[in-house]
Amino acid sequence: MRPDKPVTGFAEIRFKGTRKGYFSYSDTDLRPGQDVVVEADRGEDLGKVSAVGLIAERKCSSSEGGCATPTPEHRVLRVARPDEVSRITALRKDELRVQKQARKLVLKHSLKMKVTEAEWQFDRNKLIIYFTADKRIDFRQLVRDLARTFRTRIELKQIGVRDEAALLGGIGRCGRELCCSTWLPELKPVSLQLAKDQRLSLNPAQISGCCGRLMCCLMYEHRTYVEARRRFPREGRTIKTPHGDERVVAVDIWSDMVSLRDPEGGSRSISLDELKLEVGQIRIQTPKLSGKDRS
Repeated sequence: MRPDKPVTGFAEIRFKGTRKGYFSYSDTDLRPGQDVVVEADRGEDLGKVSAVGLIAERKCSSSEGGCATPTPEHRVLRVARPDEVSRITALRKDELRVQKQARKLVLKHSLKMKVTEAEWQFDRNKLIIYFTADKRIDFRQLVRDLARTFRTRIELKQIGVRDEAALLGGIGRCGRELCCSTWLPELKPVSLQLAKDQRLSLNPAQISGCCGRLMCCLMYEHRTYVEARRRFPREGRTIKTPHGDERVVAVDIWSDMVSLRDPEGGSRSISLDELKLEVGQIRIQTPKLSGKDRS
């Protein structure tokens, strides 16, 4: 049995791709960036420390699904030795061979699935193969052939196109590496409303990423846009100005300009500050009716 050591810390450990887990540790001084050996469901695995202490706890509680237990079930066993890091590097190179062999077996069984990535567990007790498919796949015979070929426990994991992009990586429309494959911790839902609020083109070709889904970066500045628009009158609203009743047709939050149109079809652009002054003047000039006048 595993000796019961007092838990002194909480750590987030990242593995290949977007896979991560939360582990407790004791008698070990962990720092982000260190390679560590951790307990797995069966055997051991090797990953890299991405967060420790309160930061790891907060990330766990805010992640999708949250923490299963107050204290993680598995522990960090030790800081990885140089020979162990070399071993995991060799396994990563061998995963290319695994992918090719797995794709051949998929073709042999005529399955409509695409093998995206393969990942060895550190002790080779498990092999994870990631794939995408439009429908559910009956891969029971494929699993038997994979287990017979690689002589280990096989886990086939179906992923979506966004997870596939995060695993494979690539270059985005901005010319930088994909956020999901470099630093983005969670793949959160992105809706078309985000593009509408930012007045972006709704052409899918212009707001979709490499995965074919809406770009994750649409959410980065969304709150800024929403808060900035609160300073402006709503588009379509009619405002009383010295020029009469004018309708707001557009707003530009970057230059603080408001476009107005009068009932005769005339249009003009005015700064937000000037518009506030005009509206304020109209309110001052409008006399308040006394009780006798109302009657």
